[in-house]
Amino acid sequence: MFFDLFSIGQKGSQGRLAVLCALVLFCVFSKPVLAAGPAPQAGKIVGWGTQNVGADTSGGITAIAARGSTNVGVRRDGSAIQWGGGSSYLPPTEKFVSLDVGLGLKADGSIVTWGSNTYGQCDVPSPNSGFAAVASGGFHRLGLKSSDGSVVAWGANDDLVGHYLGQCDVPAPNSGFVAIAAGKLHSLGLKSDGSIVAWGYNYFGQCNVPVPNSGFVAIAAGDYHSLRLKSDGSVVAWGSKSFTPSPNSGFVAISGGYFHSLGLKSDGSIVALGSNYDTDGRFCGQCNVPEPNSGFIAIAAGSYHSVGLKSDGSVVCWGSNMQGQCNVPPPNSGFAAIALGDNHTLALRGDGRIEAWGSNYNNQGDLYHGQCVVPEPNRDFAAIAAGVWCSMGLKSDGSLLTWGWGMDTSWPPGSFTAIAAGNWQRLALKPDGTIVVWGYGDPQLEPWCGPPNPNGDFVAIAAGDRHNLALKSDGTVVAWGSNLDSDYYGSYYGQCVVPEPNANFVAIAARNLHSLGLKSDGSIVGWGDNRLGECNVPLPNTGFVAIAAGFNHSVGLKADGSIVAWGNNLNGACVVPAPNTNYFAIAAGRNCTLGLRSQPVTRAASWTLY
Repeated sequence: MFFDLFSIGQKGSQGRLAVLCALVLFCVFSKPVLAAGPAPQAGKIVGWGTQNVGADTSGGITAIAARGSTNVGVRRDGSAIQWGGGSSYLPPTEKFVSLDVGLGLKADGSIVTWGSNTYGQCDVPSPNSGFAAVASGGFHRLGLKSSDGSVVAWGANDDLVGHYLGQCDVPAPNSGFVAIAAGKLHSLGLKSDGSIVAWGYNYFGQCNVPVPNSGFVAIAAGDYHSLRLKSDGSVVAWGSKSFTPSPNSGFVAISGGYFHSLGLKSDGSIVALGSNYDTDGRFCGQCNVPEPNSGFIAIAAGSYHSVGLKSDGSVVCWGSNMQGQCNVPPPNSGFAAIALGDNHTLALRGDGRIEAWGSNYNNQGDLYHGQCVVPEPNRDFAAIAAGVWCSMGLKSDGSLLTWGWGMDTSWPPGSFTAIAAGNWQRLALKPDGTIVVWGYGDPQLEPWCGPPNPNGDFVAIAAGDRHNLALKSDGTVVAWGSNLDSDYYGSYYGQCVVPEPNANFVAIAARNLHSLGLKSDGSIVGWGDNRLGECNVPLPNTGFVAIAAGFNHSVGLKADGSIVAWGNNLNGACVVPAPNTNYFAIAAGRNCTLGLRSQPVTRAASWTLY
């Protein structure tokens, strides 16, 4: 039996809901089998929150900028795109002539800001007019006035813990500037006479401009180092991790990251100097420019990644991809399923291969787990699941593979139909409706590491921090584990207390300390931790066909292909970007959300449910 998802959009809303709910019910009773037949729904990944992925960087871009793990670009029509980490807030209707991360310059000389305003970095001083250039630092912003060449600075003026640095205190005389640049905690200004002024944090000497201080035509600021370009095409660098290229000639543009620098040559090639590693010693490759190294017209350096703009308007990214700053592994098409861990992402392609990106370490970055290293042979996968620092893959023959934190070769043998990964435990559903649970802990003391009792007649599973959910064939939900926020002590949230009436559920989801259930009438029920509103489903609570639970937020997919998100909106995880249409799958993580948007597909190979 096969449900034609492509025809659902032609039905009425009730018809779409009925068909998709029937599909949910059918799926939980069925085992995935790889077979020839009609093609599945193919998808492009779109992400927001701390995983801004899916931006179309294949062409039409005229300018780029990068800061930290965030990238921004201007299209030919003046609209902005953003991808990578940080906030996904981006003014959807504004048009810009130039921009940096968190702020854009309009044709009328005014500045538009977005993102975090913790240190006042979004509060442009009045009058907000007459600007000719903008620059974004770590927590401060700069604007260059066109009338007198003065610099306006706002945002953090210290090290964020109260120690004065002065990155917003422009030295006198504040006039005659023609260009500006901002590092993490310091600022640079280029004067019309070719000299450079530097102010702010100077621990690494990044504000000690070398002599002779003259004859310069461009400036750039890395996190803790500074760069300047001379009229003869040579580059001078100073501060932390500053390197001078050899041969030092023919450069037309410069950019600085955390431990590396980029130089654009007149022939369109890029030279990258510095470290290929991050502060924790992890290899990132930000200095390994991809081939062909030609045709570039602009460059931008993030903390541990690099961006190059080609003459055809396409963008090339390389280096760290922990927060999607190098975007989805190309091509961003043909994906069938997505899953989010704490700091990594899994995506299942229609041909059964798994793409993984993000961090291979814990949240502190000091322990390697390898959750993005998919075991070979990477093929024939039918389902995926992502835990806090681990990954799981279910093969089309029912066999199971796990990798990452706490994973070795001792996972349960046998054939399975579904998988789920929590913080401490892993779950697998067998064809006979029983559940196998394993992980860290003694099931006698940590019940979330053991199966439910009685163990049988289950059709779907989900796992949270220290609690599990299982859906029975009669539409009831069984929950077990801890109702607290720690092993034995802590606050009570009731994530294992299923609300009455416990009936007519067709899907379940769990993450951290809250649980979600989807009813056959298209409504969603939430229970457990609700401190940030993650259990308060927005009205109208109807028409949903899929659910996903994030760390502190929740996501629902409607029958019309739109997405609704609620709860913690840190980094914009609940702000679905436009157009909010044509989605067929969702995933939620820590302060980020992913959706799979349908695309035209070929009919070569597909999934069929028996």
